Amino acid sequence: MNKYLGFIARILLAQVYLIVGFYAHIYQSITNPSFYDNFQIYLGVFGLPGIFAPLMILVEITGSVLLLLGWKTRLCALLLAGYSLFIALVFHHNLANPQEMLSCLQYLAVTGGLLMIASNSPTAYSLDNLGK
Repeated sequence: MNKYLGFIARILLAQVYLIVGFYAHIYQSITNPSFYDNFQIYLGVFGLPGIFAPLMILVEITGSVLLLLGWKTRLCALLLAGYSLFIALVFHHNLANPQEMLSCLQYLAVTGGLLMIASNSPTAYSLDNLGK
């Protein structure tokens, strides 16, 4: 039963960034041509250079797809955990605002889940287990 719980956790955690990566970045960029420029401006508000935009999109999409497939599960989970922690601390650090505090706590919870996946990988139904 435990191996199936790890598989389910991997899928549920991967879908968070898969949906964000594809919908919030790819789909929005296609339907709204100024979205990507606005995203770079948004990052600038937090003191991040524009180069972070493609890096963030790459981490979200690539990391989540590889986590979903279970390839290099531990590495992908650690990468996405670090990314989740980065998002929580950079974008949701205004803990005086209840909405920001909730968003920060949600990203920290996702970080915890990803760290659990990293500590218990490989999980069932993963490419990491293909040769076993």
